[in-house]
Amino acid sequence: MVNWFRRARERIEVPRLTPRSEQRPTARVDLAELTPSLSAYLGHAAYLQLSFFETLSRATAIAPTLEAKEVLARVAGRALEKHRKLVIELERRELDPVQAMEPFAAGVHEFQRVTRGNDWYETLVSCYVTAGFLDDFFVRLGAGLSGEAGARAVAILRQDLEAKELVDLVLDAVGANPRLSSRLAMWGRRLVGDTMLIARSALVLGSDHDTEEARIEPVFTELIASHTRRMDNLGLTA
Repeated sequence: MVNWFRRARERIEVPRLTPRSEQRPTARVDLAELTPSLSAYLGHAAYLQLSFFETLSRATAIAPTLEAKEVLARVAGRALEKHRKLVIELERRELDPVQAMEPFAAGVHEFQRVTRGNDWYETLVSCYVTAGFLDDFFVRLGAGLSGEAGARAVAILRQDLEAKELVDLVLDAVGANPRLSSRLAMWGRRLVGDTMLIARSALVLGSDHDTEEARIEPVFTELIASHTRRMDNLGLTA
């Protein structure tokens, strides 16, 4: 659900999911024709990984227990490692990583702001849900990249797609305080629209709005289905 409560943003249509009992397997949609250049792909993905590291670091700083701090520091380290590997791919192409990431800075900063969460629990859900959604999306988008560099980039982003440690932290928190469940479920739903917006910004779209929307709708329907599964993993309702 797009978060209309705090601000007016570009309107996007979030596909409605059918009940789990009625969902049927669908053919995967090819994003190859919508994939940006390799340098833009790497720059955007690298900056998002850096933003995940920053958000995880903030969550580490305010974590209520030493055990939670240690877990979050470990997950943050993996996000930073993915960022570092993507930067190496840029450097292999003799591209300045800062210049490659700069065009995406404003969008990523705004995304961080609106998905930060009001407390540690919401931030924890944000870390798991948004990183999982966007890693999944960029893996799909990478189908349009050619050559070994594209394959390496996709392989980097496939690492740690599930972050089970974050799931365990959320489950433990809700188990200790069941009243958190409804609030975190609502927060998870509010994250979807903003996460879809930043994913959509990575696509190279044509001028025919209706045609392009028809092409990308099945992609986001599948991504939202994966989001629903992630919320199920957390014991929350999507």
